[in-house]
Amino acid sequence: MKSHETFTLIEEITRLDGSKYMEISNMVQNGRAELAAERGFIKQVRILQLNIPHSPHVEAYENYINENYEMPTEQMDHFEEWQKPPKVQDEIDMVLRENHIG
Repeated sequence: MKSHETFTLIEEITRLDGSKYMEISNMVQNGRAELAAERGFIKQVRILQLNIPHSPHVEAYENYINENYEMPTEQMDHFEEWQKPPKVQDEIDMVLRENHIG
């Protein structure tokens, strides 16, 4: 059964090539990213802000992710970076602005 994730934090993910990006996530997904870093799929993940307000922009991003992606399990064998069409990236940019990040 597909889960419905509620996002509550902002994290910075460092890819293997050293480039970074911001992700809206939750504690479970952050734990999966930490596991991905331990397994060498990404370099690092760090939480930038906890308990972000559940704004319409966060909700729009949650809806996109929940409709288009399966949440990884502990048995993951790679790290999937969620692809974001321009309209979805605009929602993330608004969340970052709302939380004074970036």
